[in-house]
Amino acid sequence: MANTLPTAEGAIQIALEELPITLQGCRTLVLGYGRLGRTLAPRLTALGAKVSVAARKWSDLAWIEAAGCTAEHSGELRGWLCAFDLIINTIPSRLLGEEALAELKPGCLVIDLASKPGGVDWEAARRLGVRTVWALSLPGKVAPVTAGKSIRSTIYNILNELGV
Repeated sequence: MANTLPTAEGAIQIALEELPITLQGCRTLVLGYGRLGRTLAPRLTALGAKVSVAARKWSDLAWIEAAGCTAEHSGELRGWLCAFDLIINTIPSRLLGEEALAELKPGCLVIDLASKPGGVDWEAARRLGVRTVWALSLPGKVAPVTAGKSIRSTIYNILNELGV
């Protein structure tokens, strides 16, 4: 859980470096509303991005709207992906296959934060000329001290639970 913050901040850093526009007004889609999606979406909103979040659970959609974002069901991606300047995936399942990638507007940046296998068809993205970044292991890259403290805390918690 603690590593979601440096991951979110790292994703924002990548977006700031890679996009030719500011995050203010940037139409952004966050795929997934687990721990990382819940951490990332409000930070993007605070920077002025127009954030939509796609989630699998219908119960999450109300929470997404309560957080000030537009809610979409992740099973209904087709047909509206062309509206976004930035897509950030947090789901380790292939949601962005060739059909979905073909819908993206020119210049859309896709940042995949998901662990292997990731959520992007990388070969299709390359063929279609979609700008993609697979940003693995961000906590250790963008905030190594914070990441180390988080790991230490997790180890201590496990040892305490085991009575060691």
